[in-house]
Amino acid sequence: MSHRAPHGAPQGAPHFVPGRLDQTAAALLWDTADVFSLGRMANDMRRRLHPDPVVTYIVDRNINYTNICACGCRFCAFFTAPGQPGGYLLSREELAAKVRETVELGGYQILLQGGMHPDLDLSFYTGMLSFLKASFPQVAIHGFSPPEIAFWAKKENKSIAWIISELKAAGLDSIPGGGAEILVDAVRSKVSPNKCPADEWLEVMATAHGLGLRTTATMMFGMGETMADRLEHLEKLRALQDETGGFTAFIPWTYQPANTNLPAPEVSSWEYLRFLALSRLYLDNIPNIQASWVTQGPKIGQLALFWGANDFGSTMIEENVVAAAGVSFRLPEDELRRVVRGAGYTPVRRNMDYSPRE
Repeated sequence: MSHRAPHGAPQGAPHFVPGRLDQTAAALLWDTADVFSLGRMANDMRRRLHPDPVVTYIVDRNINYTNICACGCRFCAFFTAPGQPGGYLLSREELAAKVRETVELGGYQILLQGGMHPDLDLSFYTGMLSFLKASFPQVAIHGFSPPEIAFWAKKENKSIAWIISELKAAGLDSIPGGGAEILVDAVRSKVSPNKCPADEWLEVMATAHGLGLRTTATMMFGMGETMADRLEHLEKLRALQDETGGFTAFIPWTYQPANTNLPAPEVSSWEYLRFLALSRLYLDNIPNIQASWVTQGPKIGQLALFWGANDFGSTMIEENVVAAAGVSFRLPEDELRRVVRGAGYTPVRRNMDYSPRE
């Protein structure tokens, strides 16, 4: 399946880079280079791409408008199955209160995500977007995910392009890269069998890019996948970025197994840093790499700035999904800026598209 986006896709990322890593060379590098060698190579590449001593971040809030989800992913400690106790759906008043508090705390974006709720049609989502834009026109909405959009397309019997166009018209500004996990169907069939396959995830992103929406790309690793699976994931992202240029950043994080239905040994911080570095080297056309202090903590997040990362993500005024797996790091903006300065960089607020905010 081709994922080439229609005419008008956002540009801004380089295309083919001579001498780029292929999967064989990347696997050899992983097997032979130690954590410090990989870090030095990734840091050199990060400095070539971003020569100014700056680390970017965004002030936003994750709002999970519902935890009711029919998908039942084995790695998720957050969802509640339809009809089971503990499910919720935020009212518009509750949503508005969360966004209002975000603005009062200096925030200017919300990350809006839920689950595959079987009883809501698209008008619920477009109505929610229109309500938020009318109430808070200054707040950017970075919302939903490819699996949610693919789910709605099937439920409404509409094309992915039609669904995204409706969401965009209602106020959606950009799409996060959630639900990627590992973009290899043999892995997805084991950990999230009811979620869209890898090609459909990529199709949603290609379509969004073609319709002028920027998106991020993600990976959750440490669920029992192989290194070959991880490299296939990186290759698929890089190939799509060559075609569309629509990804603004790559965000890898480690699987948190507590309270889930998928037991696995937790990935070490050492392995996280090594893979972060390899990602920076492989994804030569995605300009920004984000440190995952949310799963690793601020100290490893600080080290990540020397292993290829140039962005410190979000202040995370609210975060529920990772917290449900027993991990709950918090980093208010003043503390985030202190951590970045402690690494020798100047912290700079940004927008989702990485334009400076200050």
